[in-house]
Parts: sequence; C-alpha cells; structure tokens
Amino acid sequence: MNRRTLLKSLATGVVVAGLPAPAAARRQRQTSVAIEGDRFLINGRPTYEGRTWRGMRIEGLLMNSRMVQGIFDDLNPDTRGRWVYPDTKKWDPERNTREFIAAMPEWRGHGMLSFTISFQGGSPEGYSREQPWHNNGFHPDGRPRPEYLARLKRILDRADELGMVPIVEYFYFGQDERLADDEAVKRAVREATTWLLKEGYRNVLVEVANESDNRAYQQPLIQAPRVHELIELAKSITLDGRRLPVSVSFNGGTIPPPNVVGVADFLLLHGNGVADPQRIAGMVEATRKVAGYRTVPILFNEDDHFDFDKPQNNFVAAVSQYASWGYFDFRMKGEGFDEGFQSVPVNWSISSERKRGFFSLTKEMTGA
Repeated sequence: MNRRTLLKSLATGVVVAGLPAPAAARRQRQTSVAIEGDRFLINGRPTYEGRTWRGMRIEGLLMNSRMVQGIFDDLNPDTRGRWVYPDTKKWDPERNTREFIAAMPEWRGHGMLSFTISFQGGSPEGYSREQPWHNNGFHPDGRPRPEYLARLKRILDRADELGMVPIVEYFYFGQDERLADDEAVKRAVREATTWLLKEGYRNVLVEVANESDNRAYQQPLIQAPRVHELIELAKSITLDGRRLPVSVSFNGGTIPPPNVVGVADFLLLHGNGVADPQRIAGMVEATRKVAGYRTVPILFNEDDHFDFDKPQNNFVAAVSQYASWGYFDFRMKGEGFDEGFQSVPVNWSISSERKRGFFSLTKEMTGA
C-alpha cells in the first residue's frame, strides 16, 4: 500500500490489514487486502481497477462464492459414509482439499477474487433440519484442530499466490454446540485469529459466524444480540501493529443491526429467500441507513438465486447498488456430483450449467 492510500485509509477508519508485516512474512506473502471507504484494495490498488459494466461501477468490489467445505471432514463414524466419492466409494478430506486447490486458478481466471471457507463448514446437504455429522475445526475447549489448520493453510497459501482474498468463517449453526461454553468460543476466536496473523496472511477477511441470527445457534455469544462482542474480540488481536478485517453475517433478507453495523469493518448480507432482485437492491439501501453506519463495503457472501442469463437477477441488483455478490450453490434433490459447491462430496471445477452461468457473468462484469 502506498503512503497516500495508507493515510487515506486510516483517515476513514479502515482496518490496518494492509500495514507492513514483519520481514519474514513479507518475504513469503504476496497479497494484501485493505479497505478504503466502501472499496476493497489488493496490494494497494482497487480491485478490478477502472472497470465499469453497463454503467455500473465494478472497481473496488469483491466477487465471491460460498466454498465453505474446502476443509470439511466428518468425525462422526455413523455419518461419514454419506460423503463418499462416486468413483472410490470412500470419503477423503485430503482429496477434497487437493481438488479445491486445483480448481482455484480457474475461478480466479473468471474474475472471482474471494470465497468463504469455514472452520465448521455449512450443511453438506444444502439446507438441513438436523446436523448429526461432526465437522468442527475446533476442539470442545476452542483449540483449533491441527489437521483443519493444515488443510486451511494449503488453501490460504494458494490464495495468496493467486492474488485472492478468502473470507475465513469461524462458526456455523448446527456445529457451534460442539464448543463447550463462552470461554471455548472466545478461545476459538483468539487462537484462530492469532494463527492467521502469525502465519503472515494479509489477504484474509474474517467472518466470525455465519448467520448469527439463526435460531439454531446454541452458544449465546454467537447469537446476534452479543455477536458484536466477538467482532470486537477479533479486532483487538494484533501482531506487529496489524490486525484483520472482521464482520459477521445474518439470515437471508436480514439487515444488519446497529450493534454490528457500528463495529464491523465491512457488512455481510445474504440473499437466501429473496427472490425479487429489487429487494436485494433495497437491502443495500436499507443497510446504509442503519444507525451507526459508516462508509464501509457491503458484500453479499451467500445467495442461492441464479437467473444469470436474465437482464435482472440478484447478482446484477447487488452490483447496481455498489455491493459485492456471492454465489451459493448446493446440489438439489436428484442432481448429480457435478452440481453444487456446498454439497459433499464436491466437484470443485466449473462442472455444471449453473456454475458456468455464474462464472461467465462474473467474467463479463469484471473483464477478467
């Protein structure tokens, strides 16, 4: 980040993730993310620099997809057999991560700069009433599991090489109850954030919890009325004067409340359940009117609506209001292995018509 951008960023109250890292980390890391007002910058320059599309500003946005299962595993022997690959009839978490990493350059080549990856994943069935599987990147006391960190490191290292900005999510409802108590939740935030900083990652955004207003959460600290405490905790963790940008998301159609708007470094929206593109545009407008709003980026990182071949869809509606958009793709009933980025086992390549629709529109918008 150059001096002019750094000074302007600090003046607008932006995060300090773009500040210089220690010498050892500078030698190893190639990509840094920073926030300037409502724009994202990579290595000191706005994303998609100079780009507009159909009169809409693209520069500074962060097109993304929900890829939360990149480090997925199931520690429950009774459900592990649900996720077997069609060719080997076995589940293999290492294969899952290898194939994720192999697909990343193709995503990047279509202009997708970001993806959400999660310590506790998401429903491998798309939507689930119950979650008996055990996909938890934390021990019950909050310590990160080394095998999850090892898989996450490989993905984040490759993202750094490719100039991508992962959104690292800590908690997911249905798995949060596998943490013992408030202290375990806080320990998970502290240790995961500290690990990211010590590894020298400057290209990472943090989402402390997916949909914190979801009624399935059992841990009180993760629930919407108190989740701002976890945002502030993550923001308080620094290394050599550097910290990570932090936020949290909410259920589809929900506007972030003031307790989060006032402290988050960027604001996360979800479009699940919102079939009308005009409502997507309205959500962005409403978010900017919430008490405590400052000029920060607004980013959808989950939306299961498509219609990518139509002139109006949720993706276009978000961009029309200068908000980034994120694709959420799961395998629908009766669909095969090629469909769905959240359904396990995952085919991480651009292997279906629906995936091609998203990536084609992303490429067109961004001029990749």
